[in-house]
Amino acid sequence: MIRIHIREGEPLDKTLRRLRKLCNNEGITKGIKRAAYYEKPSQKKRRRERERLKAIRLANSPRRKIRKKKKKNR
Repeated sequence: MIRIHIREGEPLDKTLRRLRKLCNNEGITKGIKRAAYYEKPSQKKRRRERERLKAIRLANSPRRKIRKKKKKNR
């Protein structure tokens, strides 16, 4: 269970943003969206296999530096 404590003087929209971020990090929103529609067992098996392969690929790939776009002076 996720709990959010409202900080002193914190706006409600900021608190809700923290809650949404925690839910996304925990995978709660993904699970709710997935459960919204029926998923056939064969589709579930394919999805799990894709997720497994993606996790393996990400774990084995070398970490690349992300380049930021340079701002042009105008």
